[in-house]
Amino acid sequence: MSLKKTFSKDKKKCTVTFTVSAEAAQGAKKINIAGDFNSWSSTDTPLKQGKDGSFSVKLELDADKEYQFRYLLDGYKWENDWKADKYIPAPYSNADNSVVVTKAK
Repeated sequence: MSLKKTFSKDKKKCTVTFTVSAEAAQGAKKINIAGDFNSWSSTDTPLKQGKDGSFSVKLELDADKEYQFRYLLDGYKWENDWKADKYIPAPYSNADNSVVVTKAK
């Protein structure tokens, strides 16, 4: 899993590529990402599967913010990003949410 970030020239937007490796996908047929950026919809933001078995999606987010998110594998298994910027307790479960920080260094 990985988070790749690129910033717009004016540093107001951050394009984040969210990637779930083939190993982390655990044989999943579909993966969606749910988070602050899509009102925690489990269906609005599907990841595309690559030839190597990994899944990824690019999202343009506002810069200088923190977004909580999780991946949903095959519609029933929630998974965090193994390389998230940080983790915080989820308000509605006993699990943590992944966090991506869109702050330019």
